[in-house]
Amino acid sequence: PAGTIDPDQLRAHVVQVWGADSVVAHGEVLLPAQLPGFVALEGERIAGHASYRLQAGACELTSIDADPPRQGVGTLLLDAVIGEARRAGCVTVWLTTTNDNLDALGFYQRRGFRLRALRPGAVNLARDTLKPEIPRIGSHGIPMHDELDLELVL
Repeated sequence: PAGTIDPDQLRAHVVQVWGADSVVAHGEVLLPAQLPGFVALEGERIAGHASYRLQAGACELTSIDADPPRQGVGTLLLDAVIGEARRAGCVTVWLTTTNDNLDALGFYQRRGFRLRALRPGAVNLARDTLKPEIPRIGSHGIPMHDELDLELVL
């Protein structure tokens, strides 16, 4: 559980991964280090972190990262969040990602998530109003403009 990690270490990790202590999704600023979650450790080093929040029968995965990628850490973290959602009686787990994040789109869809919503221009609006650190060009050299929600029905 993320609560067992030194809060300053976790916050520093979030800043390193996301460029700030916050992430932005669906017009809202979220602070992953202050939300419930799970941490994967490699010795003393944080090798991955997932944060979530529970609301009205649904679990929102608010952030997830793993370093190095494609070694199973992200899957373990996602499974831990899904397990917590089930224990809490949630009927869905959902998340928001961006149009450039092809790796994430594949990762989630391979694990049973389906596309639920598209918010055209949401990243542009978030960059202009909430988090100017959001880059204009994202993964694979793709301009970041839109948000996509994915959902897993439990």
